[in-house]
Amino acid sequence: MSQIGLGLYFLEVFCMKLEHLVGDRFKERPADCQVDSHALMVRGGYIKYVANGIYSSYPPLKRVLKKLEQIMREEMDALDGQEVQFPVVMPASLWAESGRYESIGKELLRFTDRNGADMVLGMTHEEAAVQLVREYAGTYTKYPFMIYQIQTKFRDEARPRAGLIRVREFTMKDAYSFHTSQEDLDDYYEKCHKAYERIFARAGVPEVISVASDSGMMGGSVSHEFMLLTPIGEDSIVLCDDCGYKANMEAAESILEPVGNAPSQPLTKVHTPGMHTIEEVCTYLHADPKDSAKAVVYQTNNEDKYVVLFLRGDLEVNETKLTNFLGEEIHPAVITEECGLHAGFIGPANLNGDFTVLYDRSLEGRNNLCAGGNETDYHYTGVDMQRDVPGAEYHDFAKVVEGGICPCCGKKSIHISRGIEVGNIFQLGKKYTEPMGMTYTDRDGKSRVPIMGCYGIGVGRLAAAVCEAHHDDYGPIWPKAIAPWQVHLCAVRADNEEVRAFADTLYNTLQEKGVEVIYDDRSVSAGVMFSDADLLGVPLRVIVSPRNLKNGVVELTARDKSFSETAPTAEAADAILAKLAE
Repeated sequence: MSQIGLGLYFLEVFCMKLEHLVGDRFKERPADCQVDSHALMVRGGYIKYVANGIYSSYPPLKRVLKKLEQIMREEMDALDGQEVQFPVVMPASLWAESGRYESIGKELLRFTDRNGADMVLGMTHEEAAVQLVREYAGTYTKYPFMIYQIQTKFRDEARPRAGLIRVREFTMKDAYSFHTSQEDLDDYYEKCHKAYERIFARAGVPEVISVASDSGMMGGSVSHEFMLLTPIGEDSIVLCDDCGYKANMEAAESILEPVGNAPSQPLTKVHTPGMHTIEEVCTYLHADPKDSAKAVVYQTNNEDKYVVLFLRGDLEVNETKLTNFLGEEIHPAVITEECGLHAGFIGPANLNGDFTVLYDRSLEGRNNLCAGGNETDYHYTGVDMQRDVPGAEYHDFAKVVEGGICPCCGKKSIHISRGIEVGNIFQLGKKYTEPMGMTYTDRDGKSRVPIMGCYGIGVGRLAAAVCEAHHDDYGPIWPKAIAPWQVHLCAVRADNEEVRAFADTLYNTLQEKGVEVIYDDRSVSAGVMFSDADLLGVPLRVIVSPRNLKNGVVELTARDKSFSETAPTAEAADAILAKLAE
C-alpha cells in the first residue's frame, strides 16, 4: 500500500459520518437494564444482546475497546512483556494435568468434538501458558520472562447481570510471568501492580483501588483485586479509613468486640413449635440474635458429606473462607430425614452424627446462648460453649460486619462499600508449573520448578466500569483517551449552504490534522442531533449553525459540561486542537 493509500486508510478508520454509523440510538431506557452503564450502552448503540451474558459490539464500543487494549499493550510491553495468543478451545487433557478439569464446576464449559475427544472452552489460560513455554524455558538463562494475550474467553456464569459487568463470553488481557525465585516474583508483582494503576489512570478511572483478595480457583498465596467503588458493584469491599486497610469481603478477617458473659445458666430444652429461623426463635424466647448460635449446613461437592457450621446468630457465613478451610467446593445441603439433622432445630450441644462440625470464633467463650435442640420443635437455652461443647476448635468463617474491628489497626472503624472488579493479579507459585511438569536446570545443574504470577483485566468490564463512573442521565462521558472519537461535529441545519460548506471544510481540515471526528450532517432537528451526541459521549462537541456563522463563530462544548465557549470561524481548527491538548 502506498503512503498516500495508507494515510487514507487511517483517515477512514478514525473519521466518519454519523449517518453511516451502524447501530441505532433511542431515548427510552430498556426495562431489563438494572444499571446505568447497561442501559446507556443499549440506548447508545454500543451493544446488542445475543444470548444470556453474550453480546455483540457495535462500532462505538469496538473503538473504545481497541483503545483500552492499546493502553494495556503499551503498559505490558513496558514491562518487557511479549504478546502471544492462546487457543480458545483446548483439550481437556491439558486441564487434567493441572487438576482443574475435575476441580472446577459448571463454570468451565466442557464438550466433545467430532472425534470423541473431550475439550473445554478457555475461561482462563494458565494451563495454555505453561504448555507454551515449558520446553522453551528449560534453563535458568531464559528467566525471568512474561507473556500476555488479549483474547476471548468463556465462563458459564450462573447469573450474568448488568450488561458487560458480568457476562459469559468476554475479552481479557491476561499475562503470565515466570521466575526462578520468590524475590524475583515479588519484585515483578509490584511492578505489575504499579502498571495496573497506570492503566486505570490512563483509562480515566484513577479512583480504582487495590484490595487484598482471595485467590479462589486461580490458586496461589498472594492476590489483589482492583476495584471501582460504586453502589451497583457486585463485590463487597471492606475498608478502614483510619489506617487504609482494604480487602475484598471474601478475604477480610472478621474481628468482633468481645461480648461480656453473665454467670452460666443451666442447659434447658424449651418447646419452640414451628420456630425455624433465628428471628422467630429469638422473638419467641425474648433473646438478642447476638446471644444465639445458628447452624448453616452444606454438603461437599465430591462426596455430599454434611458440613455443619455454627456461628453467632446475627452473622453470615463467608463461604469462601469455609471452602478454603475444607479444601473443596461445597453447596447448600439438602437435609433429609435419614441424615440425623433436624432442619431449623440444629444446635452445637448434644449433636451426634457423621458430620463435619465447625465453629466460628464468634462463639468462642460464649455462654447463655439459645440454639437448636437437635429435636424437632425444640431449642436449648443456656448453652455454654466451653461446658456443653468441650474440645470445640474455633476458626474465622464469618463475613465482616459494618463497624467491626480493623484487623490492621485494631480500631472499630470497618465500613463496607460495593465495587466492580476491573482487574486482578495473583502470585500463583508452583500451582501450575509443578503438576504440569515444567522444570528448568539451575546454575548448579539441578532441576527446579519455576514459579508464576498472573495478571488479568477484563476489557469489556473495564469499559462498562468507566461508563458507570462517568455518565449523566443523557449518556456516557468518555475520557478522551478511550472515547470512540475525539470530536463530535454537529452541522445544525445542514440544508443551509453556508453551514454545509463550512462544516464540510472543517471536517476535512480536522481529518488532515489527525483528529478523530464523528460528523453529524443529517437532516434532523437539533434536539435529535444533540441527544445522539450525548449518547456517543465524545469529549468535545463542535456546533456549526446558521446563528453561529452569522456571528462569525463556532461553538465548542465539553461533554462533561466543564466549558462552553465560542471560537472565531477562521481559528476554529486551531481552537479545537488547543482544547484537545488541554
